[in-house]
Amino acid sequence: MYISQNMSDQSGIIKQLATGAPLLFHAEDDHNNQSIVEGGFLSGRNPFVFVPFAPLPTFIVQLVVIVCMSRFVKFFLSPIKQPAVIAETISGIILGPTCMGHIPYFSDTIFSKPSLPFLNLMSNFGLVLFLFLVGLELDPRMLKKSLRNSLTISLTGMALPFALGAGVSYILYTYMEPPSHQNGFTKYFLFLGVSFSITAFPVLARILTELELLKTKVGSITISAAAVDDATSWCLLALVISLINAGSGLIALYVFLMGLGYSFFLLFIVRPMFAWLLRRSGDGTQSHVMMFLALMIVFVSAFITDAIGIHAIFGGFLTGIIMPREGGFAFHITEKLEDIVSILFLPLYFALSGLRTSIGSLDDPLSWAIVLLVICVACFGKIFGCMLAAKITKMNWRESITVGCLMNCKGLVELIVLNLGYDAHVISQRTFAIMVIMALVTTFITVPLVSYIYPPVYHDKSDIQL
Repeated sequence: MYISQNMSDQSGIIKQLATGAPLLFHAEDDHNNQSIVEGGFLSGRNPFVFVPFAPLPTFIVQLVVIVCMSRFVKFFLSPIKQPAVIAETISGIILGPTCMGHIPYFSDTIFSKPSLPFLNLMSNFGLVLFLFLVGLELDPRMLKKSLRNSLTISLTGMALPFALGAGVSYILYTYMEPPSHQNGFTKYFLFLGVSFSITAFPVLARILTELELLKTKVGSITISAAAVDDATSWCLLALVISLINAGSGLIALYVFLMGLGYSFFLLFIVRPMFAWLLRRSGDGTQSHVMMFLALMIVFVSAFITDAIGIHAIFGGFLTGIIMPREGGFAFHITEKLEDIVSILFLPLYFALSGLRTSIGSLDDPLSWAIVLLVICVACFGKIFGCMLAAKITKMNWRESITVGCLMNCKGLVELIVLNLGYDAHVISQRTFAIMVIMALVTTFITVPLVSYIYPPVYHDKSDIQL
């Protein structure tokens, strides 16, 4: 599809969008098109039609629609204490091909395919900042509390789901992936193994806070185990992504080693220098210069990790981990960034996950049987593995089951991982839809299960048996 020289207004663009043809602009039309954009709707411009050289109006419309829909869905989920990521992903599913995409011209106007790369760019920019905040929450000092028990729960709770996920991946690969799948089974089962073994540390921290469990014995051990789980998962994922991007095992090893070397550089060189500057600045928490330096390290690290061949979000995550906690600097940065990231950027990213999720692609009984199998395997692997490890550490049955249910929360970290796999063409749209449903279900059931199994009357009463 193409726009002719005589098409000086955008009525023709709308007609072309209705036919599903792509928009291509000739160089000789640029001046006329630019005049329309600069003149606004009085010059014949339709602000709802995406124009590649002026994407801002479309992005603003997308932002408003996504954020408002997320808030609307969250309004109904708040009474049952569901985390925001559930509402944001469901809002994307509603706005996507599963639901509102069936409305004539809705997707072609609001979420047209040429506009999605710009939406993806902004959502990934916000994701880098969010992973920076996640890294800030992972205070290494917290891991020293109940370290032995937390390590036991975390590693056992990752090994069993990884093994089960790798096993289920054969069924998914056989029945859900097209014959032309380009990345091969090895990368596929490694990726799904990591996906099954993840616990969403940021969502879990908020759930524990809302249920007033954070300062209890169960909460303390669980949050430490989730922190170990989260850090280990990102390391495994970095290895898998480097293997996918590199194409060969030897190059993947070099990529991973370079990422490891850069991590040590941040930890042993950048962190001490930044801490020294922070002390020299006096009241560093109020210093715009220190805030500027912190953000520049985030973006430079994102660029370096992306250039290495891992992913830009790992740069943000690593920078968050190495930020000094002394003097409340980490808290100050979080306070400055958290609202803008959580209100605007995160809904974009997780709604984009929903937009990519076509539940209609699961159009036969076999597909839904596999969905049920994936959910059952994911829940069994995480809950049973962590419960068994918690019992070994001499927690009672009620506490052990509670730890397993909490560690089963996959939330936004799972969705981030799935998007990475989808973008890298490791998983198809059908596998993506199945895994998104699994992530939503495992996150959704966490609060009701924990509230039922471990109500406030049992908090810190370790002598009570189930």
